[in-house]
Amino acid sequence: MIKKFLMERISWIILIVLLPLLALILAYLDPALSIDSIFYYVFLSLVISFLFVFIRYFKETSFYKELALRDSTTDITSLPEPNSSFESFIYKQITSSIEQLEKDASTNRLLLEQEKDDLLSWIHEVKTPLTALKLIIDRSEDHQLKSDLMHEWLRIHYLLDQQLHQKRIPFIENDLFIEKVELESLLYSEIHTLRSWCLKKGIGFDVELNSTHVLTDGKWLSFILRQLLTNAVKYSEEGSEITIQSVDKVGQTILTVADNGRGIDPRDVSRIFDKGFTSTSKYQDQHATGMGLYLAKKAAIPLGIRISIQSILGKGTTVTLTFSKENQFLQIQGV
Repeated sequence: MIKKFLMERISWIILIVLLPLLALILAYLDPALSIDSIFYYVFLSLVISFLFVFIRYFKETSFYKELALRDSTTDITSLPEPNSSFESFIYKQITSSIEQLEKDASTNRLLLEQEKDDLLSWIHEVKTPLTALKLIIDRSEDHQLKSDLMHEWLRIHYLLDQQLHQKRIPFIENDLFIEKVELESLLYSEIHTLRSWCLKKGIGFDVELNSTHVLTDGKWLSFILRQLLTNAVKYSEEGSEITIQSVDKVGQTILTVADNGRGIDPRDVSRIFDKGFTSTSKYQDQHATGMGLYLAKKAAIPLGIRISIQSILGKGTTVTLTFSKENQFLQIQGV
C-alpha cells in the first residue's frame, strides 16, 4: 500500500523536492541571500513535507485498505465509511452499481422462475395430446406402423420427462420421501414402458434380484433407472440381452445394469456424466443430447446413491448403483 501511495503521489513528491531545490539555486545565483537561512528553510520545508506525506498516507489509505480487505460480496453494509469527497464519490459509485446489480439479478430470477413455470406448464399440457396419441397408436392394426410410431412416441415421452426432471432437480431436496422401495415392481414398470422398443430390437432382460428392497425415493429412483435402461436399450445390439442384478454387500445394496452393446471409449468414461457430453468415438450419435447420465448423476447425489460405470469398447457397459446404508439415510433426512 505504501508503494502504491507513493507511486500515486509521485507528482506531489517531485514538486515538494523541486521547491527546496529552487531555493538553493536562487541562493547560488544571488549572493545577497543568506546561505544559512536558505538551508534552514530547505530543512524545515522537507520536515514539514515529510510530516504532510506521512499524515496524508494514513488518512487517505484507510478507506482503500478496508476496501481491499473486504470480501467480494454485494453486501453494502460491509463497505468502509468514506472520509473525503473523493472517497464519497467512489462509495456512491460502488453502492449504486451493487444496487443496480441486485435489481437486475432480482429481475432475472423472476424471469427465470416465470420461464421455468411456463415450461413446466407447457410440458404438462403436451402430455395430454401425447397420452391421446398413445391411445390412437394402441388401436392401430398395422403392427409395423404401430412399432415405428411407438418408438418415436417413446423418444418424445422421454425427452419431455428429462426436461421436466431437469427443472425439478435444483429443488429435489424439497421433493424427497425416503422409504423402503421394492425394486422388482419399479424395474418391471420401466421395462414395460420400453416394451415396444425392445421388441423392435429383439432385446431381452435377465433380472436377478437377490436384494429386493432399497431405502430411497421411489419416483426419483424410477427416473434414474429410466435413464440407465433407455441408454442400455439404445446402445445394445439387436437380439442382445440386458442383465439387471442386485446384491447386498457390507450392508449396502448394489444394483447393476449391464448391456452387451458397443461400449464406451476409455477416453470418454471419465466424462460420461458431464452435461451435454455424448461421445468422441466414430459411433457418435447425432441425436444424443448428453443429458441422460448427467441428470441421473445429479439426481443420485442427494439420494446418497453412488453411480459408476465400467465399460469395454465393443463389448458392453455396466452401470452400478450403490445405495447408502440405512443409518446414512438418517443423515439425508436430517434425523
